[in-house]
Amino acid sequence: MRSRRVGPKTYRRLLHQSGGDPHAALDALPGIARKAGMEEYRLCSRGEAEAELEAGHAAGARLIHEGDPDWPTGMADLAEAPPMLWARGPGIPSLFRPSLAVVGARNASSLGLRMARKLCGELAAEGLTIVSGLARGIDAEAHRCALRTGTVAVVAGGVDVVYPKENAELTDQIAASGLILSEMPCGMRPQARHFPRRNRLVAALPEAVLVIEAAARSGSLITARNAGELGRDVLAVPGHPLDGRAEGCNLLIREGATLIRRVEDVVEALTPLSGRAGETARDEGMAGADRAEPAPPVARQTPDSGEAAVRERILALLGPSPVAEDQVIRDLGLSARQVGAALVALELGGEVERLPGGLLARRKA
Repeated sequence: MRSRRVGPKTYRRLLHQSGGDPHAALDALPGIARKAGMEEYRLCSRGEAEAELEAGHAAGARLIHEGDPDWPTGMADLAEAPPMLWARGPGIPSLFRPSLAVVGARNASSLGLRMARKLCGELAAEGLTIVSGLARGIDAEAHRCALRTGTVAVVAGGVDVVYPKENAELTDQIAASGLILSEMPCGMRPQARHFPRRNRLVAALPEAVLVIEAAARSGSLITARNAGELGRDVLAVPGHPLDGRAEGCNLLIREGATLIRRVEDVVEALTPLSGRAGETARDEGMAGADRAEPAPPVARQTPDSGEAAVRERILALLGPSPVAEDQVIRDLGLSARQVGAALVALELGGEVERLPGGLLARRKA
């Protein structure tokens, strides 16, 4: 898999043609490459393969292969599933519980983050594994809500690489109690071409995908469409028509995705799944109170609290739909004084509108 131009299809075809013998497959590769016009073909050496294994083990990860007892069952539906995955963390059992992928905007609004907290907290408490991509915004919020009950993060780089950097603490928490998965070697920094590959794994692992805020052209929509092609249920939270972050969700709903307003809508859409989840929770000895209450919020790293940075963060949280000022303050995790000063500047600049009832909204550009 680490040799030049060997993807999942080529890997499986070579092994099949060589009777399952990887040494014979490697021996055949240079000749096949020459026939394809590649005179200087370089194989992945044994030393490089051993170095990758050592790096993975040093990071506390292990390699699971297609056919292993721990291999995720959802991979069987993926046409070009990777033949192996790096796994970091103790959460392998979470792969075999009913699961829901939750994806959405990186620049999520205050309302979007609140929706993610509410839905993911309650669904995780019912025994569902929450799967996401460990991006900032909706992904990170979904993982935080399921740390106590079970979450799986599928990443675009190596399982030992922190990306984005503000998710460093969350990454460590998932590695300690959940599971981080990747088809990339340890130490690999994520590149743009890796994210669509990551998205297809996020779509394959769970029984359904829920989208909370997504632009019309976004990775979240790629994940949702991958899910639909794999026969997974696609669920979407609607949003304000003037908010670009809601355009993708509204489009999915128009195309037939299930509209989600509250957790009961998810349960109704996934009735067989939710029933199995409840049984799993009982089998694992979870107390009734634990299943009834969402996981408590996990402390976030404190971002830059300079006034310019606070103004930018406020604008990122606000959209056309009004939001209570006290909710914005809670989402920012800053003092009312800091937020108030930044709001005054935004109001004077015509970027934020103050509405009756202590509500705020972003002015339309």
